[in-house]
Amino acid sequence: MRKNPNAFKILISCLLSLRTQDKNTEIASKRLFAVAQTPEQILKLPKKKLEKLIYSSGHYKKKAGTLKHVSKVLLERFNGKVPKTREELMSIKGIGPKTANIVLAFAFGKKVLPIDTHCHRIPNRLGWVKTKTPEKTEIELNKILPKKYWTDFNSIFVQFGKEICQPISPKCSVCPVSKYCPRIGVKKCR
Repeated sequence: MRKNPNAFKILISCLLSLRTQDKNTEIASKRLFAVAQTPEQILKLPKKKLEKLIYSSGHYKKKAGTLKHVSKVLLERFNGKVPKTREELMSIKGIGPKTANIVLAFAFGKKVLPIDTHCHRIPNRLGWVKTKTPEKTEIELNKILPKKYWTDFNSIFVQFGKEICQPISPKCSVCPVSKYCPRIGVKKCR
């Protein structure tokens, strides 16, 4: 983790990343942060300009509204600072469990498990958990995964999920853990 991470930028980038590819999130984040890096600056942007800046993230109209709302709440309730607790983060409309945990982990170095689709899918395929949602996966992994692995879990499983244990037709032939994996729910693999 780099020194003094910017919690606001992490939060905004995470909100932009929802339902989009990393490359598009990066484009949108760079464009936005070139002109606005604080809640005040985002609120001052006209909505159409904000939408244009974040267009590459997809769902840009809804996301622009979320960014404006989150920025407003941060200023009104938290003195412009990103809260350091899950409860406070999730009290802001538009911030869910995954986003809250990503901010807590990567901005504040807290031991939490940010669970995205990869971090939900892979433990289910491995048979570690049997859950239907990322939220339930987080609860179950909290019980069985030793805390010493929590910091690295998200980064490792996201990368592994993108490169090898893909949603459709995972690359089981090159998977380093294939002999230990029951491939639960896998219909076809490469």
